[in-house]
Amino acid sequence: MDIPFIRSLESAGQSHVLQFWPELCEEERDGLLQELSQLDLEGLREHCEGAARAAASPSVRVDQYMEPVPPESVGSVRKSEPDRLSAWESEGLLQISQSRVGVLLLAGGQGTRLGVQYPKGMYDVGLPSGKTLYQIQAERIHKVQELADQKHGSKCTVPWFIMTSEFTLAPTEKFFKENNYFGLEPSNIVMFEQRMIPAVTFDGKVILQGKGKIAMAPDGNGGLYQALVDNKVLEDMKKRGVEYLHVYCVDNILVKMADPVFMGFCLSKGADCGAKVVAKAYPAEPVGVICRLRGITQVVEYSEILPETAELRGSDGELIYSTGNICNHFFTRAFLNDVAKKFKGKLKQHVAIKKVPFVDSEGNQVTPTKPNGIKMEKFVFDVFPFSRNFVAFEVERQDEFSPLKNAAGAATDTPTTARSSLLAQHYRWATAAGGKLLDQHGNPLPHTASVSAGDTPPSQCEISPLVSYFGEVRTGKLLQTKINSPEFQ
Repeated sequence: MDIPFIRSLESAGQSHVLQFWPELCEEERDGLLQELSQLDLEGLREHCEGAARAAASPSVRVDQYMEPVPPESVGSVRKSEPDRLSAWESEGLLQISQSRVGVLLLAGGQGTRLGVQYPKGMYDVGLPSGKTLYQIQAERIHKVQELADQKHGSKCTVPWFIMTSEFTLAPTEKFFKENNYFGLEPSNIVMFEQRMIPAVTFDGKVILQGKGKIAMAPDGNGGLYQALVDNKVLEDMKKRGVEYLHVYCVDNILVKMADPVFMGFCLSKGADCGAKVVAKAYPAEPVGVICRLRGITQVVEYSEILPETAELRGSDGELIYSTGNICNHFFTRAFLNDVAKKFKGKLKQHVAIKKVPFVDSEGNQVTPTKPNGIKMEKFVFDVFPFSRNFVAFEVERQDEFSPLKNAAGAATDTPTTARSSLLAQHYRWATAAGGKLLDQHGNPLPHTASVSAGDTPPSQCEISPLVSYFGEVRTGKLLQTKINSPEFQ
């Protein structure tokens, strides 16, 4: 091994990662060297020491510096007139028809909390059709392209950029290939990988997961901005003529791909950065709030806000700090270029305290029973402060937000809640369009005036995204389904 390489590790205070070198076989040595070669050894000391400092720092209350996002920078589906919504949708569809809109999926995480070891996008929540999250999202891209083409006589493309990690790239590529890319053109699906960073101990030492293996983790969804540079994705976007991006997380089963209304709203405001939000369900809901802090737009975590601040209400009776962040964003490509060139090194680092398996000084494998390590993460919303014109767009939770985070049996965000949210939405669409819902004997089911995301609809009515993007009715098509029918096509 090169002496300068060893000295670099020593100067970073991390020479212990080589303590088992004599015991490693040639293949294990090559693997460890490969991992070490991908680390920024010059910045490793600062990363490790910074992680230790951040973990030891107490959380700071920021209430006294908070103020809501100005009303002129906030739009709302609930509070907007139909003609205004229609105008935004028209503008969005125009841009889509000109192939100026792309979607970017944040898919670096595995489904560990769901009890599976494969990417979340491959998860089947138990819909009658058996569709996975990836398939649902692919079909929504199909449909929004079709809607834009029908309106403008175009032949457009909405390219799909998918950020994966070391854990999810290969299985995602394999899954898409096995499913024939869900009917999309493979050249319009661009998968790329985010960086991995080492987990460290509370005293700033890189954790060895095995004798020849460093404990690594993706650098959070805010690793997007470095990954765009590493993989030359911004250059690819420019070649395709993409000017506007819809960025979202993989686990939201209700996500509207390249939502024309959202895109149109952001464009009408001349925004370079935007975020969909949902009204908080209750003051203490554990969700980050988009607000201004010392005059700068950012996301404040719920743990940083005192209960009395979270409970503040305006003259209309609504919560003052109700703009719940749902990781659903609009960016111009020009803004992403600015972030890549000027700001990606200035993103805030977030501390995640984790139980990280490791080998002890004797080489024994240890599975910790309590947190023993620090994983530093960046979040995609950490670029909000660099925006010159930020906007927020409030949408209805029951229509657009139902994340899949936890395994069956948890209180919230499970496969059951995700499935129920989608089926309830489709039930609402069908009945609003005059659909006739029948039981297995062909008898009409009683009409239920309102079925919300938390309810179990009287019929398992699943409508394919290839039929309807967001409840619009195909001309001449009778909406009719039977209870437990596999899918309404």
